[in-house]
Amino acid sequence: MNPADTLFVAGHRGMVGSAIVRRLQLLGCANILTAGRNELDLTSQHAVNTFFAAHRIDQVYLAAAKVGGIHANNTYPAEFIHQNLMIEANIIHAAHTHGVQKLLFLGSSCIYPKFAEQPIKEEALLTGLLEPTNEPYAIAKIAGIKLCESYNRQYGRDYRSAMPTNLYGPGDNFHPENSHVIPALMRRIHEAKIADTPEVVIWGSGTPMREFLHVDDLAEAVVHLQSIPQERYVSETESMRSHINVGAGTDVTIRELAETLVEVIGYEGRLVFDTTKPDGTPRKLMDASRLARLGWRARIDLKNGLRETYGWYLDNVEQTRTR
Repeated sequence: MNPADTLFVAGHRGMVGSAIVRRLQLLGCANILTAGRNELDLTSQHAVNTFFAAHRIDQVYLAAAKVGGIHANNTYPAEFIHQNLMIEANIIHAAHTHGVQKLLFLGSSCIYPKFAEQPIKEEALLTGLLEPTNEPYAIAKIAGIKLCESYNRQYGRDYRSAMPTNLYGPGDNFHPENSHVIPALMRRIHEAKIADTPEVVIWGSGTPMREFLHVDDLAEAVVHLQSIPQERYVSETESMRSHINVGAGTDVTIRELAETLVEVIGYEGRLVFDTTKPDGTPRKLMDASRLARLGWRARIDLKNGLRETYGWYLDNVEQTRTR
């Protein structure tokens, strides 16, 4: 990576984008270009094209997306598919139009079939039905992969796609209804501790298994992926299956996750699992062997990552909320 390059991080205020910015800064990258929502509407083709025309951009990290948990995906499917399609189509096409050769698109493990063989290999893409609760979001992310592949095939671009497993860490969304499982449980268990509530009710049976990756590990992984020479990257992928999984390599049940959070937070009540609520996909463990062959493995274990995230929550969310 040339330290003089201008690197555009789309979605820099989100959990993933902010982690990528931190990683690039740590590596000494001085020319990091960002734009907030009040400066740039990523769903507007005209606005995005004008932005790219105004800046000489060498690389793009496409981390911008509309994201949420099961409840949000179920409640707002139209917004999830429309906004994500617009964001990725506008940025990828503008990058090509303005001569940006290198781009990295951030997807999601939900692109894979609900009952994919475990651990999930990249080859599982488009081999079965998706999880219904987040199908619109998943289809948008699959379209992003195919956009990158299509510009590579037709125009010789070097547009790569990274598919992270379930993420958590500093900068996560702790909204009581629209957050993912770790921030949702962390907030509810913390609030139960403060209120001395005797129990916390958790959706589902607690038996589904999930893999979790700290967002700083993801940022390290995607910057590593961008630094790999194109010939080496291509040797580990295929023209029509060019995405690479980014995972921790281990998974836990939702019950085990909740019990770990209880320990980290110091809650003394009990956990109750509401089996009338949906579980979602039974298991999602990513096969990250391709990424390992390319020289990267996760470093942050779950308990330590949760401790750090809880500290961030207390300092940045709970403190602000209770002022």
